Amino acid sequence: MTRFAPVYRALGMIIMLFGLTMLAPLILSYVTNDGAQTAYDEAFALTMLCGAFLWYRYRRCKRELNIRDGFLMVVLVWSVLPAFAAIPLMLQLGISHTDAYFETVSGLTTTGSTVLSNLDTLPMSINLWRHQLVWVGGMGLIVLAIAILPLLGIGGRQMFKAETPGPMKDSKMTPRIAETAKGLWLVYFGVSMACILGYWWAGMTWFDAICHGFSTMGLGGFSTHDASFGYFNSPAIEMVAIVFMLFAGMNFGTLFLAVSRRSLRPYLRDPEAAWFIGACAISILFVALYIWKDGAYADLDTAFRHSAFNVISIATTTGYASVDFALWPIFAPLWMLFLSSFATSAGSTGGGIKMMRAILLYKQVYRELVRAMHPNAVYNIRIGGQTAPQPILFAVLSFAFMYMVSIVSLTLLMTFTGLDIVSAFTAIVASINNTGPGLGVVGPSTTYAILEDFQTWICIFAMLLGRLEIFTLLVVLTPAFWRK
Repeated sequence: MTRFAPVYRALGMIIMLFGLTMLAPLILSYVTNDGAQTAYDEAFALTMLCGAFLWYRYRRCKRELNIRDGFLMVVLVWSVLPAFAAIPLMLQLGISHTDAYFETVSGLTTTGSTVLSNLDTLPMSINLWRHQLVWVGGMGLIVLAIAILPLLGIGGRQMFKAETPGPMKDSKMTPRIAETAKGLWLVYFGVSMACILGYWWAGMTWFDAICHGFSTMGLGGFSTHDASFGYFNSPAIEMVAIVFMLFAGMNFGTLFLAVSRRSLRPYLRDPEAAWFIGACAISILFVALYIWKDGAYADLDTAFRHSAFNVISIATTTGYASVDFALWPIFAPLWMLFLSSFATSAGSTGGGIKMMRAILLYKQVYRELVRAMHPNAVYNIRIGGQTAPQPILFAVLSFAFMYMVSIVSLTLLMTFTGLDIVSAFTAIVASINNTGPGLGVVGPSTTYAILEDFQTWICIFAMLLGRLEIFTLLVVLTPAFWRK
């Protein structure tokens, strides 16, 4: 369709840019001689050729991207790039296209679910590639692209509006969108390097530190070991992870302002930060006491240690595990999955409906209760010192409705295929929240390889739906979007 030609031209550039990210695992494969060189050679060549062909085919189609273009661009990027990312996995590991695509969608959407086992013996370059996908996907290839594409004659305003999570999509931190993207990536890169150094200081090898640093800042939960953080069994490593998972779970825009102004005041003014920290702290204490009283651990200190790590991991939608928390009393892991639905901040690398929307929903419910008692009362919903406009409230209510409808519908579809209700429900919640492990057959001690292909594709759709905040994907799927 020629009216979307500028989108295809831009997509070609992004595919070529994505192809360049394969150079890191390719070089590592040659240095370590891990046997994956041919897989990366072929994947790199195919990715660059496809991107170059798409760009060359539509190279003369230059115009500013409009809103409709922005939605289509975001959906294409998040659905097309995993197909190219899956090529090394298929060639080197011999897994099916469905499983390889699931793995790479899980990485780029920062979900952290995996179909792979024997991670400890995988080629180093494959493990690096998986974790690198999480890191790149964490902040979003779109944000990276709009910092570069303006230099090539492609504006990025609509792309940024379609990609940026949270209800306050039009707010910006710098006058130019490219400067915003660059600033976000500089902060993201700096904190990622600090996380890697923290892991190395706490006792990880350099390779493990780099891989886990990538997946921690992307809140993706991939690990180089089947036992995840249980492999290390180190309170120091777990503490480093907790600190940086909390950083990544809060708004990077707030971190950007705090760094640029050299002040913590932006965090004090951030309406989400206090709710996020408070919800996590209370949940850690409650879960620790609950599993200790139930006899899961003999002493409170051990219960608190494992509660702190695993609650933060699931609440921030990271998906690491230091123990098999599916063995805890069922309320504890269900509560953790509930937290993953709303705890992380808008503008973070986390999933779920975001704390900003949860606060607005709570305030809206409270307003309706006040109106029921005092019909003539005027009660404006305020957040961050500002009155929330009615269109934003309506949008949040619509989002919450579609979020619940999506979970119920996809859970019913999973049970229709024969999956038990606990596994079906938690797999969908974990996928749409981009969390990773569920319960039942998809618990923290197992993988998603047990699912049938159709069930796997349902989870893939749920991951994309959650990463693109539901409406971005659904808009492109409506017939009205394709009408002139």
